[in-house]
Amino acid sequence: MFGFIGNRSDLGARVLKSNADVLTIRRQGEPLGWGIGFYQAGEILLRRRPIDDRDVIDLTEAAEDIRTDVLIGHVRRASIGALRTENTHPFRYRSWVFAQTGTIGGFEGLRERLLASQPEFLRRNVRGETDSECFFYLFLSFLHDAGHLNEVHVEPEHVAAALRASIALVDRLSAEEGHGPNGGNILVTNGETMMAVHRDGVMAYRVLRGKFDVEELLGEEATRRARIPSIESMHFTIIASELDAVPPGWTAVEGRSIVTLSRVKAPEIEAI
Repeated sequence: MFGFIGNRSDLGARVLKSNADVLTIRRQGEPLGWGIGFYQAGEILLRRRPIDDRDVIDLTEAAEDIRTDVLIGHVRRASIGALRTENTHPFRYRSWVFAQTGTIGGFEGLRERLLASQPEFLRRNVRGETDSECFFYLFLSFLHDAGHLNEVHVEPEHVAAALRASIALVDRLSAEEGHGPNGGNILVTNGETMMAVHRDGVMAYRVLRGKFDVEELLGEEATRRARIPSIESMHFTIIASELDAVPPGWTAVEGRSIVTLSRVKAPEIEAI
């Protein structure tokens, strides 16, 4: 799972391509599914492929023609729910795009309780069978309860509060089914900021900014030819989870934490 947010839609696809070695997934066993969600020309677009039997999945290829400054990508090894589009991440509701890894302990026994806790206008949008989609709408329910779901600009602390409340409720219900705290990681964005939840495995991020990093993306000669305006103000942060190790030039996200990513600031990290 990975995402990026920046301030130059013309460079988003190049940011992904320059990190293709980190974001490429090799299939082991059953076919994988994948999806990307991104913001383009004021709209949210999804590209999802529930079954892909290629040995190597490179989502930077799927994004080559995309002009965007915010994107979430996810490669799915199915655990709950069949290999179909409705179960393929990312999920979308209004301005929100969401993806998750891991499995909710005891979900089969909890599904109806989790759905029943959500307002009917949100619950009726659940299309698939996965625990991740159910968690997404639980998160939206907490945003709604706090009065922030319909806000155009949602402060990051309100997003973090809804994530914490969702995690706490799901962990409590899983404990009642005899399971320990849930793992897995989360990426969610409303197109203005992106939040990452790190609970286990390896998660890391890379910040690219200014003329030097643009030249790394394009090459010095290509940068001169492109005549990119305001090159010094370019800023992107790319984040990925379920990595084998922290790649060179990337920074590890430590412990159980929430990471706030924005278009122009360094990532801000706080404990869950």
